[in-house]
Amino acid sequence: MRLAKKTKPAQRPLRAKSAAEIQSLLQKALTSGNGFVGAHCIHELWMRGEMAINIDTMLERLWKAGGETVPDWLPMRHNEILPVLYEVAAQFSRSGKGLANIYLVLLDYSDSRSDPHGVYVGMSSYSASERFDQHKAGIRAAGSVLKRGIEVLTGPVLHLQKIKRSEAERIEVQLAEALTGAGIFVQGGH
Repeated sequence: MRLAKKTKPAQRPLRAKSAAEIQSLLQKALTSGNGFVGAHCIHELWMRGEMAINIDTMLERLWKAGGETVPDWLPMRHNEILPVLYEVAAQFSRSGKGLANIYLVLLDYSDSRSDPHGVYVGMSSYSASERFDQHKAGIRAAGSVLKRGIEVLTGPVLHLQKIKRSEAERIEVQLAEALTGAGIFVQGGH
């Protein structure tokens, strides 16, 4: 199967495929080292509620088989909140182009909360990965990201990149509120 490189994970291009068809496609992607197709396979199974242990195993195999071709929107580890992040973020849209980016960071609360993961909602003119690196280096860092940030979750907010600053400021707040309303522990968003 061929997928256009511009195909975003929120489009879920494999939604109509059966789990068996996706597993077969994933095996072909692993054999050929096609990280992009493999990422879409894993993503679709993840959105369908595949068990965490299976997702983590598939992720490990994909990174070994085609790490250099895995898109940055695929998380490196399973987290149970990813489907909700996609669902909630899809409610927001951009109206124009600009320089601001909305970003999400997965936070680890396994030592202090019954829900092991939370999310930080931020806005920056830097790319999500650059801003995450700044947080981790202590540059204008949010304490929650500095201490508990695991990785950037690019996929759910790919459609909220390069937007007007005023729009990003509004969406940052509203997205944080909507995620909180969906039962996710949220930091940032102000």
